[in-house]
Amino acid sequence: MLKGKIVKALSGFYYVQDGNSVYPCKGRGNFRKRKITPLVGDNVSFEMDENEEGYILEIDERKNELVRPPIANIDQAMIVASVVEPEFRTILMDRFLVLIESKNITPMIVLTKTDLVDDEELEKLESYKEDYEKLGYTVIVGSSKEEDGLLGITPYLERKTTVIAGQSGVGKSSMLNALKPHLDLETNDISKSLGRGKHTTRHVELIEMYGGLIADTPGFSSLEFQDLEYDELPDCFPEMREHGEYCKFRGCLHNKEPKCAVKAAVEEGEIPSYRYEHYLQFLEEIQNRKPRY
Repeated sequence: MLKGKIVKALSGFYYVQDGNSVYPCKGRGNFRKRKITPLVGDNVSFEMDENEEGYILEIDERKNELVRPPIANIDQAMIVASVVEPEFRTILMDRFLVLIESKNITPMIVLTKTDLVDDEELEKLESYKEDYEKLGYTVIVGSSKEEDGLLGITPYLERKTTVIAGQSGVGKSSMLNALKPHLDLETNDISKSLGRGKHTTRHVELIEMYGGLIADTPGFSSLEFQDLEYDELPDCFPEMREHGEYCKFRGCLHNKEPKCAVKAAVEEGEIPSYRYEHYLQFLEEIQNRKPRY
C-alpha cells in the first residue's frame, strides 16, 4: 500500500503525489456509501493494480477542511484583496477573516494593485495595514506588475499548505504568475458592467512553490456564516479574544452587556470602531439566520 497526498481533483480522478510521482486514482467504492468524499489536500493510502490504475483505499484524519472551495489540511489562508478594481473594503476583509478563523486556519493578508493608486490612497491603505498588524495578522502590500513587488510573500510559503482566498478580480492568478512565471495561469480583466472579475480558475489544485504547496482554487463561492454559531463569533476576532477575558460576565457577546471590556476598548480607541461595527453586523446576521432543515 502506498501513501501520498491528493494534489488535484478533476473529472472524477484524484491525482495523488507520492514523492516525485503523481498517480491518477479513483475513490474506493464504499466511500460513497459512507458519505466520504476525498478532497485535495487529503493524505491517503492507495494502491496501483496490474493495469496501472490507482485506487484510494483510506483517507487519514483531517485537521481541517473547507467546503467551498473543497480542500483539506490547510496550514494558512492568504486573503488577497486589491486596493482598487475592485475597491478595498474592510467589511469584506473582515468577513473573510472570520470565515478563516472559524476553521482554525491561520490567515495572512495580501493587498495588491498598489501600482494603480496615488500617494493619498497608499497612506490610507497604510493605516489599515497598521490596524490589522496590531491584531497579529501578517500583511503584505505590493503589486504583481512591479519587479519583486510581492516577493515578501515567499518566506511564508515554506513547508506550508496555503489556500488563496479573495473575491474575483483581485489578482490571485496574476499574483501566482508573478511568483512562479512559468505557471501561466489564465487571468481575466475586471468586468466593467459588474465591477468584479470573471472566474478563471475552475478546479482545485495544489502547486509546489517556494518549498510549500499553494492552492489555486475557484474561490470562496459562499461568504455566509452557515456553520458558525453566534456564541462562537467573538473567538473569531483576536482583539475580542484578548479583551473579552476582562468582561464582567462570562460568555459576554460584547453587545448590550454592562461592564464589557471590549466596548470599553472600542471607546478608548484600542479596537478600531469599524471592526466592532462589523462584528455587530455579523452577530445580527447569525442570530437572524433562518434554521436549516
